[in-house]
Amino acid sequence: MSNTDKPFVAQHNVPAGVTATRWWWVRHAPVRTDGGNIYGQIDIECDCSDRVVFDALGRVLPRDAVWVASKLKRTHMTADAIFAAGFPRPEAIAHDGDLNEQHLGDWQGSNRAAFFAKLPVNLTTFWFAPIDEPSPNGESFMDLYRRTQSAIARITAQYAGRDIVAVAHGGTIKAAIGVALRDQPERGLAFTIDNCSITRLDHLASDGQSGWRIPYVNQQPWIAAPEHVAMHQPAGPEIARETKLA
Repeated sequence: MSNTDKPFVAQHNVPAGVTATRWWWVRHAPVRTDGGNIYGQIDIECDCSDRVVFDALGRVLPRDAVWVASKLKRTHMTADAIFAAGFPRPEAIAHDGDLNEQHLGDWQGSNRAAFFAKLPVNLTTFWFAPIDEPSPNGESFMDLYRRTQSAIARITAQYAGRDIVAVAHGGTIKAAIGVALRDQPERGLAFTIDNCSITRLDHLASDGQSGWRIPYVNQQPWIAAPEHVAMHQPAGPEIARETKLA
């Protein structure tokens, strides 16, 4: 077996008597057909055309893992692209609505640039609104946070000691980071989560106590490929189709 065929091996020690449940969060591939509009829970397709990106993801993600995804098809398409690039397809992938992106209500379909241009500068949130402010006829970030927190607790209990690959959304992954930071949802919003990036969060439990370890956030393994020009995964129609960005 050549070095390029060897899967990534996690190198983080787990003390004896501790159960480690490792979450590998993958954000979906970029959306190109949104017309520059906010999409939230609109079930829109994503661009999975760059095989280099998905091949790189397959070299990092663990083989013997439980796979889960949201109920929105852009996460299903992203998972399928990883499998199409050669990663072994699991027997099943659970689709969990608690992992969906935030429902942005009446803001969905609005021009993204115009929406943010009307907002006052707020360097404490980096989001559509303060965390406890719901979108009209939709959710607040705290609504998203609570259901993500519930899903993490439920799935961690069900698959304790396993690797869990969760293909989800930027808001969901930010919420998961807030959970790992010992229930600080506003801190999770400070992190950037690029399309197709991997965020690793380890849940550790022993003798009635538990906690989280954060090995890395927003890892983009395709950057290591010298023939690949992508340095991040920007989303939106502003990206020219002739570039090699997926």
